[in-house]
Amino acid sequence: QVRLSESGGGPVQAGGSLRLSCSGSGHTFPYYSMGWFRQPPGKENEFVARLLWNGENATYANSVKGRFIVSRDNARKTVYLEMNSLKAEDTGVYLCATARELWKYPGTTADDYGYWGRGTQVTVLS
Repeated sequence: QVRLSESGGGPVQAGGSLRLSCSGSGHTFPYYSMGWFRQPPGKENEFVARLLWNGENATYANSVKGRFIVSRDNARKTVYLEMNSLKAEDTGVYLCATARELWKYPGTTADDYGYWGRGTQVTVLS
């Protein structure tokens, strides 16, 4: 069993930055690849970024490429999402999730992920 908890969201001016954290529990957490998703108001979840369990192979949605950076610290059981040059369209609830299986690199759809956090709200003010 893995439990995830996101933090670091809040209101921010357009052009600003935020760093989200996803803290995990359980001794297997370091062996799960991770993803970040977001849910804009009135819309479905959309993929933001993913990262292999060892911190390699970061990939991003085209909408955030060059602005967001995903990283992890397995000793702290934490995954980060650094968000820069924020835009109004980045507003939403940001959720982290583990791949369904240990070691496996997940895809970019929600079905590829198993454990989910509850999310943290990011509001970009224009």
